[in-house]
Amino acid sequence: MKPLLLLASIVFVCGVGVSMYGNRTRNDEAEIRELWQRWAKAFQAHDIEGIMSIYASDVVAYDFVPPLQYVGKDAYRKDYIEFLAQFDGPIDVEFRDLKVSAGETVAYVYALEHFSGKLKNGDRFDMWGRCTSGFRKINGKWLDAHDHCSVPTDFTTGKAALDLKP
Repeated sequence: MKPLLLLASIVFVCGVGVSMYGNRTRNDEAEIRELWQRWAKAFQAHDIEGIMSIYASDVVAYDFVPPLQYVGKDAYRKDYIEFLAQFDGPIDVEFRDLKVSAGETVAYVYALEHFSGKLKNGDRFDMWGRCTSGFRKINGKWLDAHDHCSVPTDFTTGKAALDLKP
């Protein structure tokens, strides 16, 4: 009887642990999705403080535009300010096929992102890109530590393929 009681206790404890891990993972994934949605709202509104609030101080970003990388929050902030300054009014953002996977202290997100809006020169901007973000949990808070945004390249022309749509 004692071995059966011991086995039942082990199964119960393991079940509770797995259940708690599953709940934590779902909560972390939901929190990270909320961060991306908050970023999208801030981006649409040209709210630089809201945009930058999701980033770690030592973020490294590979953005759509040169240079090859931005190192640190100040460098990435400058990139955002220059990008946003090209637009007259809101920039619409849509995520397609958004996926989030979270561990205990690291997580990643990837999606197709659609950006559209009116440029200050009157032209319409409409582009799909691919973005992946790596998050770290720092002092109990999820922060974006790495962004990688890209578009496919047409190697016959050497140019970015900006006209692709999912």
